[in-house]
Amino acid sequence: MPVLRIHFSGDDIARTRVAPAADPLWELILSVHLFQTRTRDPIVAGWRGEVARALRQEARGTFQMLFALNPTRGYFPDFLTPYASVDGLEAGLDAIRSTPVGQLDRDLSRLAADSELPSGAAGVAGGDSDALHHLTAAMRRYDGLAITPYRARLQAAVEADRTRRARALLDGGAEGLLASYRPVMRWDGRVLEVPDYPADRDLHLNGRGLLLVPSFFCARTPVGLLDPELPPVLVYPVDRLGGILPGSGDGGAVQARPGGGRGALGALLGQTRAAVLAAVHDGCSTGELARRLGISPAAASQHATVLRDAGLLVSHRDRNTVLHTLTPLGRAMLSGH
Repeated sequence: MPVLRIHFSGDDIARTRVAPAADPLWELILSVHLFQTRTRDPIVAGWRGEVARALRQEARGTFQMLFALNPTRGYFPDFLTPYASVDGLEAGLDAIRSTPVGQLDRDLSRLAADSELPSGAAGVAGGDSDALHHLTAAMRRYDGLAITPYRARLQAAVEADRTRRARALLDGGAEGLLASYRPVMRWDGRVLEVPDYPADRDLHLNGRGLLLVPSFFCARTPVGLLDPELPPVLVYPVDRLGGILPGSGDGGAVQARPGGGRGALGALLGQTRAAVLAAVHDGCSTGELARRLGISPAAASQHATVLRDAGLLVSHRDRNTVLHTLTPLGRAMLSGH
């Protein structure tokens, strides 16, 4: 089975960090891949159905190049996910339009070896300004249809993951952070292994550290850039539970009646479960929940289970610890809007 092996020095471990949010271009590109792939995941299936209806309203050929450059499996061009997109979508699109011609040609030559490309790809490979502007305009339009309506929900899933990673870092340092990614990745103290990678590869960080980027649309296997000279980035999947659902664009966010507040929440859930929801606002384990509320661990676990079954909490087990975080619905109920 092919494996990606990422080799760390002591400096690399110290310089490894988790991105503060999902990267807009990585989410865009990975969502294009996921859109073209059949899945049994009801969350993704619902999103795909809504997006398919939106894309059908666009002019024929609007997204042809974007989809052609992103096959469902195998290589896709590194230049589509520039490091500059950490500063936002527009910064990333500017970087795509400014990609050196040599990189464009190299990336598309690699892609053409395995995929048939439309005739317009020659203009992109040659750095033609009109071709690149047409591509980035399509990317911006796709983002507006497929990502923007769901962005708050996607970020909620990412924030829940970051809470887990922050806890792992606090409890075990950088070593604990890297170990927290099992079973998707394996950490042995010097090498981070990504099993079932498309190709067998070794990446030496050479003191640059690694940026770990949480992603809602990353399918199953973490993914990085092919070019070892580019800044080291590894995009990994987050738990989608509590993210988008059919009809759950931001326009469908839960609205609370003005003046409801915590008292109304207590009347709805009961005072103890309302207190549990409030205690979990920044993430906590079952033991911490019990200590915060002065109840037994068994009672804390029971209340968390009820709230989880109602879709208000997400729980993740790491060895003997269960960490609870709010879903978008739970956060909306807690904040009263």
